[in-house]
Amino acid sequence: MNHRERALSLTRARGIARARDFKAAGIPLVYLKRLTDAGDLARLARGLYQNPEGVGVDIAHDLAEAARLVPNGVVSLVSALRQHELTTQLPHAVWMTIPHKARTPSPAGVGLEIVRATGEALTAGVEHVQVEGVEVPIYGVAKTIADCFKHRRHVGEDVAIEALRDALRQRKTTPSELMKYAAIDRVASRMEPFIKAMQ
Repeated sequence: MNHRERALSLTRARGIARARDFKAAGIPLVYLKRLTDAGDLARLARGLYQNPEGVGVDIAHDLAEAARLVPNGVVSLVSALRQHELTTQLPHAVWMTIPHKARTPSPAGVGLEIVRATGEALTAGVEHVQVEGVEVPIYGVAKTIADCFKHRRHVGEDVAIEALRDALRQRKTTPSELMKYAAIDRVASRMEPFIKAMQ
C-alpha cells in the first residue's frame, strides 16, 4: 500500500482524521497537501481531513469535526438538544463540555462554545453516536436537559423548559431519570416543580 492508499484508507476508517493520525500511520505530512490539491482529501480545518465525498453530507457534520478537535469533550447543551430533536434552534457553534482544568481548545473551522465540569457532572450520562464514521460522545436526553437548567443563563431557561416538555411528551426520558441527573447537576429544586407540573 502506498502513502496515498494508506491515507485514503485512514479517512475511510476514521471519518475525519487529524494530521497526527496520518503521522502515526507513517504517512509524511507533505502528502496531505498533495492529496488535498489532487482532490483526494478535503481539508476541513487546520489539521483535520476527510474523504471529499463525505464533506457536509450529514446535518451533524460539525459534531464530528468538534469531536475530533476536542477529544476530551462531550457534545452538550443546545447542540445535544438538536441531535436529540428537542429544539428547533440552530446553534451557531458546537456546545461542548470539557474537564474543568483542560486547556481551552482553539477552534479551527468549526465554532465552539465551551462549558466546564468535573466529576459526575462531566462523566454521567455520556452516550456515543456515529456521525460520518466518527464516534461522537454526547450527553443523553435527561442529562442534557439537566445541563440546560444548570446553564440556563447561557442557553435560556425557556429553551430548557421547552426541551423538558417535549422530552416528556415524546417519552424520550422519564421523571425519575431527569431527577437523577438534576441531583448530579445540583438543579433538582429548580427542575422538580416543572417536572411535577408536566406529569
